[in-house]
Amino acid sequence: MKVKLQDQEAERKRSGSAEGEQMTKRISLTWFTKIIEMISLQDQEALIPQPRGALPKVNAVVLAAITIGGIMLLSPESIWGWIAMVTLILTLGPLLHGICLLTEEMLHHSNTRYRSRGLMMHMLSACGLVGKSLLTAVLAGLLLSLVGHPLPHDSQCLVLIILASALYTLFKSLGVLSPSEVEVSDICEGRKMNVAHGLAWSFHLGYLHIVLPHLEKSIASFRSTHQASSSWGRGSRKLLILIPLNSNISHKLEDEDNNISFYDNLPNTEIDRAGVRGRVYKHSVYRVMDEHGKAHECVCEYATPLLTMYRMSHESSAGFGEYERRQQVLLFYRTLHDILENSLECRNRYTLILLNDKHEDDPHFLSKTILRHLQQQEKEEFCLTPPPHQEMLDPFARLGSFQSNYRYKNGDRHHSEPMSREPTLQMSMERPQSLKGPEECTDHFNEKS
Repeated sequence: MKVKLQDQEAERKRSGSAEGEQMTKRISLTWFTKIIEMISLQDQEALIPQPRGALPKVNAVVLAAITIGGIMLLSPESIWGWIAMVTLILTLGPLLHGICLLTEEMLHHSNTRYRSRGLMMHMLSACGLVGKSLLTAVLAGLLLSLVGHPLPHDSQCLVLIILASALYTLFKSLGVLSPSEVEVSDICEGRKMNVAHGLAWSFHLGYLHIVLPHLEKSIASFRSTHQASSSWGRGSRKLLILIPLNSNISHKLEDEDNNISFYDNLPNTEIDRAGVRGRVYKHSVYRVMDEHGKAHECVCEYATPLLTMYRMSHESSAGFGEYERRQQVLLFYRTLHDILENSLECRNRYTLILLNDKHEDDPHFLSKTILRHLQQQEKEEFCLTPPPHQEMLDPFARLGSFQSNYRYKNGDRHHSEPMSREPTLQMSMERPQSLKGPEECTDHFNEKS
């Protein structure tokens, strides 16, 4: 009997060692896969333009400080006079240009563009005659009157101020001093005035915000009526939104990649919308074949606002070229991602897939990209909850498993216990206590843990 128990214990040790090695290989393979996916995500993020920072302002401050410091070393007695006079010139120019703009607005646009109560104040503010420029010009004039004129003759100082302001107005009106392309882009992005911002918000509020909360229910209903479809992983339960950089969208995904085939449509979602009773929203289910011939089902579609950008780039009157279209697509991706991440109704119910047009030569690039995003969700789920081992009923087997796990731990090897296991029922001899009412305790639990 003793020999038999020793043989069983040795067999359990070998099985525990094999399980430990398999778990080690599985974890290493998972981490290797995640590293590759992180590299691909970094390449994708490298395409997306980030918001512009404050580096130009910092450079301007440093340049002004160096210039003022150099002039103070040369002529410290008149430095404040020069600063006041130059500031007055730079602020009077925009004020004179604002007066020129004001005449146009008052004569031709006061009734069509300005219909508020404070009509005059609104026009003055729109022309730049109220605010920082006016306040700076007043302060510069006061400082110049206090410190005195830096030029030997007062008339020379006055002529210089008037002439510089008038020439600034002329050059500004002729477009010589117009803002650069970078400045215009910064203003449009900062004030959310781009085409991409409008299309992203329209796509969210007019479509995604309506259908994504019902997506999980539609998929569950679809799976109940399609018993043969079993390959629905974690990533397949989200809406895959394809965003190609070239905006060239095909109306059928199978035309782009023959590894993708249409399977069926999800149950229609009917919602009363804008006076239309029972407006129908639908999604299509596709089957994507991997290299081993296994089919993966997912709900996939293109971002329809990209069709608008593509059509605009082919209309000469839109003034929307190929370069501008590409930049707007990237900005659309970034804006839509920020909007959806801040939406409680849409979060964790979508996946944005940016398609780079550098891989157009690969006929299966679309299916590979979709499979990579689907497998990424599966790998993350596998890392967090690996499949649990079956519990052994023999008490000696439990003892042997515990001893083998303990030796592996002391031997600095991987623990053969799974990273997580299915919950088991535990009995307690303590007296029962009162139960609390149901409450949302996810955040509270995370803080304790």
